[in-house]
Amino acid sequence: MKTDVELQQDVMNELQWEPTLKAAEFGVAVKDGVVTLSGYVDSYVKKLVAERAAARVFGVRAVAEEIQVRLPGALKRSDEDIAGMVANVLEWNVLVPHDHVKVQVQDGGVTLSGEVDLGYQKYAAEEAVRYLMGVVWLSNKITVKPKVKPLDIKAKIESAFQRNALVDSKRIKIETRGGKVILNGSVRSWGERAEAQWVAWAAPGVSEVENDIKIIP
Repeated sequence: MKTDVELQQDVMNELQWEPTLKAAEFGVAVKDGVVTLSGYVDSYVKKLVAERAAARVFGVRAVAEEIQVRLPGALKRSDEDIAGMVANVLEWNVLVPHDHVKVQVQDGGVTLSGEVDLGYQKYAAEEAVRYLMGVVWLSNKITVKPKVKPLDIKAKIESAFQRNALVDSKRIKIETRGGKVILNGSVRSWGERAEAQWVAWAAPGVSEVENDIKIIP
């Protein structure tokens, strides 16, 4: 098990390794395996990249993100311009039922709402928007209301976990309540935890995933 000092250095090295980031922009603190990132970046996506970089370091149990986005003048866009860009990028994305997604923009922050049939559609909309210039934060309030009835969800997810080389199915427990899936147990890394959640979302009939998996390297 690595010490907090060793983890701190590993996270700093990972931030430096990420080509889209400048490691000097970030502060890294670690306590009991929990990483806190601070600092300022010039785009929302860099904030997400930094969080993902820290989370994939082996031994990290959780990431607390306190990074702030400060856009330089050249990157700032009006709320009207951002709303137009969001509408266009959602319309052009074949994975997103754009006519079911509503967009609100305030002070550079984007809120997505509406209803979709499948979990991947909700996150495809978020993925499309987060890279747009001028966006300073993103809130995904899209709800998932499947047309498919939630039948044998637990068995289907268990089978998917067993097929997945990135997930140790023996360490994860699955509970279902109608279309809601609750994941418990432990995994070795943050990446494995995220993969388990994504696999659960892919099951037909799933309307919500509660991820209570703990990270125990």
